[in-house]
Amino acid sequence: MGSTSAHKNEGLGRRDLIKRSAALGLITVPTMSFLSACASSDTSSDETVKKGKTSAKNPLGVNATAPLDVVIFNGGFGEQYAIDAEKQYTAAYPKAKVKHTATQKIQSQLQPRFNGGTPPDLIDNSGAEQMDMGVLVGKKQLLDLTPLMDAPSIDDPSKKVRDTLRPGVLEMGQFDGDPVWIMNYAYTVYGVWYSQTALDNLDAQYPENWDDMLALCAKAKKKGIAGWTYAGKYPYYLPFSLYPFIGKIGGREVLDKIDNLEPNAWKDPAVKSAFEAYYELYQKGYILKGTPGLTHIQSQTEWTKGKALFIPNGSWVENEAAPTTPKDFKMMVSAPSSLDSSDKLPFGTIWAAGGEPFVVPAKAKNPEGGMEQLRIMLSEESSKNFTKQVKSLSAFNGGTDGLTLSTALQAGVDALTKAGDNVVNPRLQDWYGKLQKEQIGTAGIGEMMAGRLTPTEAIKKIQGYADAAAKDQSIKHYKHQ
Repeated sequence: MGSTSAHKNEGLGRRDLIKRSAALGLITVPTMSFLSACASSDTSSDETVKKGKTSAKNPLGVNATAPLDVVIFNGGFGEQYAIDAEKQYTAAYPKAKVKHTATQKIQSQLQPRFNGGTPPDLIDNSGAEQMDMGVLVGKKQLLDLTPLMDAPSIDDPSKKVRDTLRPGVLEMGQFDGDPVWIMNYAYTVYGVWYSQTALDNLDAQYPENWDDMLALCAKAKKKGIAGWTYAGKYPYYLPFSLYPFIGKIGGREVLDKIDNLEPNAWKDPAVKSAFEAYYELYQKGYILKGTPGLTHIQSQTEWTKGKALFIPNGSWVENEAAPTTPKDFKMMVSAPSSLDSSDKLPFGTIWAAGGEPFVVPAKAKNPEGGMEQLRIMLSEESSKNFTKQVKSLSAFNGGTDGLTLSTALQAGVDALTKAGDNVVNPRLQDWYGKLQKEQIGTAGIGEMMAGRLTPTEAIKKIQGYADAAAKDQSIKHYKHQ
């Protein structure tokens, strides 16, 4: 079949075509045996709902009576922002029943549905149990969201949705040139998080270079406070500050080579310098005791209790750690410290990018509904509601007018302003999820920070994992265009 529409490429085999034609009364279905003889590899008996009529109010052609099945990751951002946006969908399509599910177990709950050909219509694919994006894209299991990007935005129909997004958001949803497979709804500032109150108590400023960082950690240690903690059980949080540190030292091309799985990319001097700096935190006893055994929540709790000054994290941390954060904490974020004056990029270089990835499966029954729900979420009203509720920026470029921003959110906005063009966006975590989380994060960087590998050993080990991934023909490979 030709690619008459994005979602038909994948799911519309001959069998589906017959079913759909039968449903429209175009052909009579002789017998089931005829159908089973034509069966393609799609074994599900569910069909895609009939598309509705497109209009100015309904540019994607949503079927007004078709049910919508949404699954939200119930993590740092909770689920209320999505429920609120779904209410707007129901207001627009009162006959459509919206089924809302919130879970932390994305992979275990949804992989069987993907395998069975009955996935939901919209998924927030996030958290520790995130399904591997590179694999989903490589296996053609996602719908191309270009129709959504080209649809008129809700607030200003003269603008397309793509024109209302923050810098880099659209590109992050692309893996191979043009198609847009993912809509990252949150705009995440990754970096080194700290309490301004804790620094004030030590009569200190955020350290802008590594010598100052070590000096401050030494000062804190004398007062019984650790310099750093991190999600020891999920050490892939460490790159949230370590990757931009590497990019700052050696330039963004070092990160590009790592993403591209180029031979010896990890053996770049910038990687070695960054690893050695972080390893020094371990050697000098500046990491909170017991950190390697902590989950992300436990490490954040120790941090909000004032047991450690710094934690590498993303901007969801403010909402996620809210239950344990003291009123006078003054949560802030900064770009990584410089190593020294020979760094290629200036202080302020930071990792910021789309986060909280939403996808519409290729075999969704109601793909137009899934895309329309995202279009609603990318309105100013939904975006403001998200920011107000979860203390994070959204992918919508704006939505902060008239809102009083918390110190953490203001610090994120200020960090982006300071960075200017010096925003890096490593792609490993969405191109090669397993490599990033289990191998580089846990078996490499995590082992080094626990003192079980030297920087040289960690680099050698990680380079081995990257080389194996580069040679592995069973996974799809991506490159910076």
